[in-house]
Amino acid sequence: MQVCGSFLVSNQRNNSVKVRAALVPENTADTVKPSGVIKTLQLGFMFVIWYILNICFNIYNKQVLKVYPFPATVTAFQFGLASLTIILMWTSNFYTRPKITTSQLTAILPLAVAHTLGNLMTNISLGKVAVSFTHTIKSMEPFFTVILSALFLGARPTLWVVSSLLPIVGGVALASFTEASFNWTGFYSAMASNLVNQSRNVFSKKLMVKNEESLDNINLYSVLTIISFILSVPVAIFLEGVKFTPSYLQSAANQGLNVRELCVRSLLAGFCFHSYQQVSYMILELVSPVTHAVGNCVKRLVVIVSSIIFFQTPVSPTNSLGKFPLPIGTAVALAGVFLYSRAKRIKPKPKAA
Repeated sequence: MQVCGSFLVSNQRNNSVKVRAALVPENTADTVKPSGVIKTLQLGFMFVIWYILNICFNIYNKQVLKVYPFPATVTAFQFGLASLTIILMWTSNFYTRPKITTSQLTAILPLAVAHTLGNLMTNISLGKVAVSFTHTIKSMEPFFTVILSALFLGARPTLWVVSSLLPIVGGVALASFTEASFNWTGFYSAMASNLVNQSRNVFSKKLMVKNEESLDNINLYSVLTIISFILSVPVAIFLEGVKFTPSYLQSAANQGLNVRELCVRSLLAGFCFHSYQQVSYMILELVSPVTHAVGNCVKRLVVIVSSIIFFQTPVSPTNSLGKFPLPIGTAVALAGVFLYSRAKRIKPKPKAA
C-alpha cells in the first residue's frame, strides 16, 4: 500500500461516503494528539514495529526474488497469505467483518486494481535492482502526486512544495547515474509503481459512494487485499504461467536456497507484508496524514540503510556520506521528501480582497 498510499472511506455532511487517499489531503492537523507518556510510548513502539516489519519484508522478499524470479507469482502469494490472515481475523471476531454493498465495491474496485499493480511493479523492481535503489526511486512519489493533482484536480502547488521537489528529482537522478545495480527494467518498474500508486490516490478523491456506512482504514485495506488477491492470480498465470510447482521451487536450490528455506522466507515475507501494512493503518488512525508521511520518509531511510548493510550493496567512497552507508543521491532525495512533507503543512496566505 507501500501500500503503499493509504485510503479512507469517510462520512460527509451530505450523508455520502467518500473514498479518498489518506495521504493526499493538502493540510491536515493531527487528528489525535497523544496525551500522556503512555500514549506517546505506545505510538513510538508502533513506529518501531512498523520499521522492523518493513526491514524484514524487504530482506526476505529480496532473498526470495533473487532465486525465484517470478514477481507476479510472489505478489499473488503475498496477497493470498494476507487474505488468509484477514479471513481468520474476521472469523475469530478479532476484528469486525464489514458488510460490503455493491456501491461500495464499485468504488473500491479501481483502488484495488491500482493496489495490485503498484505492489506488482514494486516486486518486479526489487527483483531487478538493489532494495536501496528501488526505495530511492520510490521516494519520487511526491513528484507524481503534485503533477497529477495539478493536471486532473486543478490543485496548484505552493512555491515551497515545488521547491521541495527539486532535491527529490535531483537526488534520484544522481542515485541512478551512480547506482552499481542499475537496470532499466527495475528503474521503469519502480517509476510505474509511483505513477500507479499516486494516480490511485489522486483519482480516488473523486470516487463517491452515496448513502452507505463508512469503512475504517483497516477494513478497507482488508477488502482491498482480498480483491487484489483475486485479481493477481490470473495476472500471474497470464504473465508467468503456473510457477508455484515443486519443479520450479526445486530450481531455487541451484541458486542458493533449498525448497524449505525458500518456503520459510516466502511465508515470512508474506507475514511481514501484511503486518507492516496493518500497523501502518493503525498508526494512520492516530496521527495526521502529514505526520504519517514524515514517518514514512524515515522508514524509507531505515530500509535503505539496513538493506545496504545486510546485502553489502557496494557504495563508492566518492558517492557516500563519509562512513555512513548511504549514497549521496539517496540522501538528497530523502531530504527532499522530508522538506516536501513539511512544506505541505505551510498554509498559503489568503489573497487580499
